[in-house]
Amino acid sequence: MENRTFYHEILIDHNMHPAHKHPLAGAGLELEGVNPSCGDDIVLRLKIEDGRITDGAFEGSGCAVSQASADMMLDLVIGKTKEEAVRLSGIFLRMIQGQASPEEIDDLEEAACLQDVSHMPARVKCAVLGWHTLEELLAKEN
Repeated sequence: MENRTFYHEILIDHNMHPAHKHPLAGAGLELEGVNPSCGDDIVLRLKIEDGRITDGAFEGSGCAVSQASADMMLDLVIGKTKEEAVRLSGIFLRMIQGQASPEEIDDLEEAACLQDVSHMPARVKCAVLGWHTLEELLAKEN
């Protein structure tokens, strides 16, 4: 139970004090992600130089899960190559489906706290919104 409390605190902290929820001037990539079933809406912006994500930010509105998930995602992928970001996104999406190994989940760092969302079908789309937007944005960039 102690672990769940810790993970709940991570989620609340990222929702209340997101490090990456702000405008990002000079972003080379931008894409809006929308969850029409609940109204979550984010605009993801990335700066990529030499195949590496050098900066990223998002703006938008939605539930605590969607906003915290997007913030944790950016914590994880900034500084990574596009390929590594896509790999991490794939792990996250498999985790939400209950298909990722414990070793893969460890690679997600704080984003692993959203693993329990797989047991809450109404929250799955919230948790994956930023990650799907990231994958779509990086696919368009190629």
